[in-house]
Amino acid sequence: MAQTALINGEVITVNRHDEVFEACLVEGNKIIAVGTSDEIVQQMAPSATVLDLEGKSVLPGLIDAHMHLYLFGNTLIHLDCKEPVIHSIDELLQKLSEIVKETESGKVIRVFGFNELKVKEKRYPTIQELDSLITEHPIIITRTCGHIGMVNSATLDLLSIDEETPDPLGGTIEKDDKGKLTGRLIENAFLNSSQRFPYSEEELFEALEKAQEQLFMYGITSVHDAGGFNEDSFRIMQIASQQKHIKTRIYAMIGTLNDCEQFTKNMLSTGVVTNTGNEFFKIGPAKLFTDGSSTGPTIATREPYTSDKTNYGYLMYTEEELYSIFTKAHQGGYQITVHAQGDKAIEQYLSVVERLLSEYPRADHRHRVEHLGVCPPDLQEKAKTLKVIPILNPSFPYEFGESYIHNYGERTKYMYAANDLLTKDIIVAAGSDAPITTVNPFVGIYMAMARSTKEGTVFGEQQKVSLMDAIRMYTYNAAYSSFDEKIKGSIEVGKLADLAILNTSILNCSIEEIPNIKAEMTMLDGEIVHTQSKVKELSK
Repeated sequence: MAQTALINGEVITVNRHDEVFEACLVEGNKIIAVGTSDEIVQQMAPSATVLDLEGKSVLPGLIDAHMHLYLFGNTLIHLDCKEPVIHSIDELLQKLSEIVKETESGKVIRVFGFNELKVKEKRYPTIQELDSLITEHPIIITRTCGHIGMVNSATLDLLSIDEETPDPLGGTIEKDDKGKLTGRLIENAFLNSSQRFPYSEEELFEALEKAQEQLFMYGITSVHDAGGFNEDSFRIMQIASQQKHIKTRIYAMIGTLNDCEQFTKNMLSTGVVTNTGNEFFKIGPAKLFTDGSSTGPTIATREPYTSDKTNYGYLMYTEEELYSIFTKAHQGGYQITVHAQGDKAIEQYLSVVERLLSEYPRADHRHRVEHLGVCPPDLQEKAKTLKVIPILNPSFPYEFGESYIHNYGERTKYMYAANDLLTKDIIVAAGSDAPITTVNPFVGIYMAMARSTKEGTVFGEQQKVSLMDAIRMYTYNAAYSSFDEKIKGSIEVGKLADLAILNTSILNCSIEEIPNIKAEMTMLDGEIVHTQSKVKELSK
C-alpha cells in the first residue's frame, strides 16, 4: 500500500498525554507510526511520498460536532447577508431586485444570514418593501439564527396564512397593532412553514458539494449534521455519501429543521438505531428542539430576559411530552439529544434524562445536549452526574456576544461555559452551527481561548480554556461524542489517516493569529482531498 511520511513538523497527537512529535507515517488509510523525523524516515518504504512540513502543525482531521450541511451549502449558493456583508435594508432590497430580474417567474428567492441588529436601520424589511419588488416570486429571508424568517405576501398566500390563522404551538405569526400580517414568522411558524418550499435534488447535491469545499479548506474531515430540511434531504445526503459525491464523514442526527418531531418519530419507528452505517455515514442521535434562538432572542429561561422583564422565551414541549417521545429512543438504544439554549430548556431536558436513566439504566448512553447556552453551576453538576455530553458553540459570543449581554446580563458568564465544564471533568465537544456562525474552526478555537466579542468586549472571561483544551473539543472529544474515539480524533497508530496540515505552527503563533489559520493540506482516509501546494515534497 502507498505510504506518505510527514516529517519536520509539529504533529499534535491529542493523545491522552497531549504529546507533540515531529513526524508521522501513513499507509493506506491508517496511521502506522508517530515519532521523530529520523524514526519515520527509517521505517518508511523506499517508495513512500515524503512531505516536509517545515515546522508547520498537523492536527487530527477536525470534527465539527454540530453544523447544518445543507443550510450552510445553500448560503454559498443563494444570497448570504454575511458574505459579503449587507449593511442596510436598501442594500438588501437592491440585491433582491437584481436577483428578481434573473430568476424565472414563480421560483423561490432565498436569502440567508440576515441580522436586523447589523443593518443601519436596525429593523427587518417590511412586507410592503418586499412586495414592492415582486409579486410573482415567493421571497424567504432567513434570519442569522435560522429560527425566524421574513416573507412577502406571495409566500404567505402559498402558505395559506392570513390574519385569522392561529399561531402554531411554539411559534408566532407576527401581526402589527392593527392585526395586519407583518411577514415575520417566528420559531415553529417559520420552521414548519419552510417545508412547503422544498429544494430540488440538484440543489441539494450542489449544496453538499459547496459545503464540502469549505470544510476541506479548514481541515474539517468529519461533521455531525444537526438536521436538514426533511426526509428527502436526509435521503439525498445518504446517497451522496454512498456514491462518494461527498467524502466528508457524516454523523447524521435523526432530526430536521422542518417538522422535527414527526421526522424523528418516523425514523424511530423504522428501528434504524444510532451508529448504524460505516466510517463515512452513520446514524446519530435522535434530536428535538426544546427552545428557540439565543439571538432571536427566543430561548427558554428560568428568569425573564434582562432586556424584557416579561419575556421568558419559547419552550417547545412540556417535560411529559419530551419524556414520552424520548422513552422509546432511550429504551431502544439510541443516543438522544436536544437543541437547548436557555437554562429552563436545559433543566427540562436533564430532568428527562435523569428519569430515563433511573427507570431504564444504560452504562454508556453518551446522551448529548446541543448548544448548552445558559448553564449555571447547578445544571453543570447535573450534566456531570448524568454523563451528558455538551456540544458547545464557542464562536457564538464572537458574533452575537453584544446582544447576549443586552438580553441575558450576568447570565453570560455561564454561556457556553467550557472552562467550568472541563474543570468538572465533563467531556465537552464543539461545533460551529454553521451557517449560524462561521464554519472556521479556528475562530472557535480562538474564542474558546479569548472569550471576546467581535467588538472587543470581554465575554464570560472565567470560561477561557487552554489551546490544547480547545483543540481537543474539535478532535478527540468530538469523536467521543459520536462513539468514534477508537478510530479517529487523535493521531495514533491504527487510527484513520484524517489529518489537517496547517499553514503555520499553531503552537507558536499568537492567539490573535489563530482565526486566520487554514489548512494547507487536508488528508481524509489517507487521500489528499485539499491542497494549496505549499507543502514541500521530497524524495527519500
